[in-house]
Amino acid sequence: MSVLPYLKPTVRARLGRLASYAVGVVVLLLVVVFTDWAHIQKVFLNPNVAAQMWPTILTVALKNTLIYTITSFILGSILAVLLAILKITGGPLGWAAAAFIELFRGIPALLTIFTAAYVIPIAFGFQIPGGGPGAGILALTIVTGAYAAEIVRAGIQAVSPGQSEAARSLGMTSGQTMFWVVLPQAMRIVIPPMTNEFVMLLKDTSLLYVAGFAVSEKELTTYGQDALSTTGNATPLVMVALAYLIVTLPLTWLVGRLEKRLDPKR
Repeated sequence: MSVLPYLKPTVRARLGRLASYAVGVVVLLLVVVFTDWAHIQKVFLNPNVAAQMWPTILTVALKNTLIYTITSFILGSILAVLLAILKITGGPLGWAAAAFIELFRGIPALLTIFTAAYVIPIAFGFQIPGGGPGAGILALTIVTGAYAAEIVRAGIQAVSPGQSEAARSLGMTSGQTMFWVVLPQAMRIVIPPMTNEFVMLLKDTSLLYVAGFAVSEKELTTYGQDALSTTGNATPLVMVALAYLIVTLPLTWLVGRLEKRLDPKR
């Protein structure tokens, strides 16, 4: 007869965790013993292939990725503030801002990039300045603005109404109150989620391959895919993943630190 029903819940939970750890150790040992490590090293961690990518993966691919990310983030943040203010204000412009936000939050970013790179030039005969990179930055700016607008709106509405009332009592106009009083406090509130949005945007640059780039314009994912096709080896994808981690891991750590530092309950 099983004795588990008569054990305390804490003891059963501890035994369950120990059993999970034991299963995990067994699985790990089986993987270590039966995996063909020589073949994995040849296919995924080939030093000769990795050497061919150095230092171009950093000086071209990673540099372009950061340029596209930072540019789109700055422009998208400006757009987000404008959309958030219009949505809060209401009226026809507020409805238009809300429709814009819902539209570009509701469709895939890949579709937005494709539209900017190909649909707009074909439909209107207008080539977006900057070619593929310009179209990609425009699309990512729109996507970032749509997503970040809700973050900024939540930050603005989290500011105590008493702050606005105090500013208006001092003779400030509604515009001055928003710009000098509400927005600075809202920006402090939204720093952690906006930093997280930057990390997401960095990874979304991997979708820019559909826009078409020259050799000197390639971002990390496009560079890795081309290297994979050239070498017939998966090492370039591993190198690209490591390049992303070089940037995303410190940023993820920074988000955690900012959330703790700005937590009002601490």
